[in-house]
Amino acid sequence: MKSGLNLRAASRALKAFGLSAALVALPQVAFAAAASPVPAYSTPAAGAPGAQAPVAADKGAGAVEAAGNPLNTSGPTADAAAAPGYTPMKPTPGIGMPVDGGIGLQKQFSPFGEYGRWIHDIVLIPLIAAITVFVLALLVWVAVRYNRRANPVASRTSHNTLLEVAWTLVPVLILVCIAVPSIDLIAKQYKPAPKSALTIKITGNQWFWSYGYPDNGDFEVNSYMLNLPGQPVINAGVREVGSKPWDGPSHMEVDNRLVVPAGEPIRLQITAADVIHSFAVPSLWFKLDAVPGRINEKVLFIEKPGVYYGQCSELCGVKHGYMPIAVEALPRAQYNAWVLGHPGGLIDGQKKLIDATAQAPAAGADETADPADNASEAVPAVETTSSPAA
Repeated sequence: MKSGLNLRAASRALKAFGLSAALVALPQVAFAAAASPVPAYSTPAAGAPGAQAPVAADKGAGAVEAAGNPLNTSGPTADAAAAPGYTPMKPTPGIGMPVDGGIGLQKQFSPFGEYGRWIHDIVLIPLIAAITVFVLALLVWVAVRYNRRANPVASRTSHNTLLEVAWTLVPVLILVCIAVPSIDLIAKQYKPAPKSALTIKITGNQWFWSYGYPDNGDFEVNSYMLNLPGQPVINAGVREVGSKPWDGPSHMEVDNRLVVPAGEPIRLQITAADVIHSFAVPSLWFKLDAVPGRINEKVLFIEKPGVYYGQCSELCGVKHGYMPIAVEALPRAQYNAWVLGHPGGLIDGQKKLIDATAQAPAAGADETADPADNASEAVPAVETTSSPAA
């Protein structure tokens, strides 16, 4: 009797499982039946009409794509020098980049960086050195004065009011000395950019950076690390480092740098498309997290033209070590030329003038005149200041 019941229960369970499997598979079968078949294209033989010239296979493209790294399908033609009238700047060795054997902060080229370095060199290092020497002296004095041989009868003193007040107040004063300039630096770093400042949007991706220029025609460039000679390909379609005269150090140079004007405040809006990244350039005293679904904003000011290198500073996946940052600061005139080399590129001051003219034309003005005729007046000449540390 029990065996019959068990058989019927097993039969019902088997039927239920089969029905569930059929319901799951039905949408997939219907979708496959509705999909239009992909036509098979044959490649014309070499020399036949319509045949293309042989193209060399992209070295390592299959392996890179299989590893999950995005391909730069634009290829070498999307390199920085593609913009007409623009030649990338050659970096200065040891400036804006790490150096062999370096143990201190990099040379700074922003006002915040100089202030931060002053705090490090003038406030923190002397305090750390003084505390270290004082504690070492106390240890030596206690070891010599209060060992068993020099002091056979131990003191039974349990309280010393003066000493307890001193070792409470002195650390508080030390922390105040550190906190005052530190809080001042933080407040200045996150002060909003001027209303007229150029805005650049930065997006972190696995594993490259995208730079958008909403004030300059809303074009965007992707920045991939250059491949290393003699090593496996990291980004297919991107050339090898050292193949151009303006290339910087390996592991840090990219095909498209973040190009910005020097000597003026820039509003950087930073976000991410997938996971948390961190945009960090040590020589510019700049670091800000890129968080998906959120825009973080900070002001960047570069005192003099040059090339400055950084790296993603948030562990963001297997290729985290292969998404460097290269910032190229140009004089305003050269920056404008770089912008105009992109399709739809507009000078940010010119765009604002056109918008203002379209909204509220001046009384008595010739409505047939092109507002762009006087656009150059909206872009003031900017003198780049020399870094005191240079």
